[in-house]
Amino acid sequence: MKQILPALLLLAFATASYATGNGDAYNRIDLAVSAGESVDNDTLVGLLYAQQEGSDTARLTREVNSRIAEAVALAKAEPAIRVQTMEYSTNPIYKNRTLSGWRVRQSIRLESRDAAVLSQMIGRLQQRLNVSSIRYALSPERRAQVEDGLISRAIAAFKARSALVAREMGAQDYRLVRMNISNASAEPRPYQMRTMAMKAEADAVPPTLEAGTRRVEVRISGTIELEP
Repeated sequence: MKQILPALLLLAFATASYATGNGDAYNRIDLAVSAGESVDNDTLVGLLYAQQEGSDTARLTREVNSRIAEAVALAKAEPAIRVQTMEYSTNPIYKNRTLSGWRVRQSIRLESRDAAVLSQMIGRLQQRLNVSSIRYALSPERRAQVEDGLISRAIAAFKARSALVAREMGAQDYRLVRMNISNASAEPRPYQMRTMAMKAEADAVPPTLEAGTRRVEVRISGTIELEP
């Protein structure tokens, strides 16, 4: 009997602790709010590429490298444009299951907050490169600025809704248990250009583009616990 009593006391203590732990989860409510706004895109992004096909991979590589090098040098001469070389690939071409040649390709990415300058540059580069896509984007600096304001608005909305729920449920107050903050934005589809080689003239006309807007949104979800 003396050995059983400590075991019973331990079991009673564990049960009480478990009940207390469950009690902490009572009167908890999950809430979610969001805040968003449409923001003008401020950055133009263009993807261009050089591509050659044939049987002599050395010649194809030299031609692609030459065109990309010329384009990079030309774009870097303009301070308002940021240049980044992208993927480089050499792929076999098959005809009737037989190797008939090779395709060598490399891309570059151009970005600028001065749309007029980049648009003119793309028009010039079309003499030697093909345009894969052109799109407007929101710069990281502008996005962060907008999201900071939206977070403040979303938190205020979360507090207001939490207070409303507590009041309607007859609680004196509430406490925050957890909160998650996430962001989201609708990415515009890039303007796809013809994938075939573009026969641009020396005075190539730059494409007509509109910046448009982008929806930036901040979402807050969390759990509150009502206090009697």
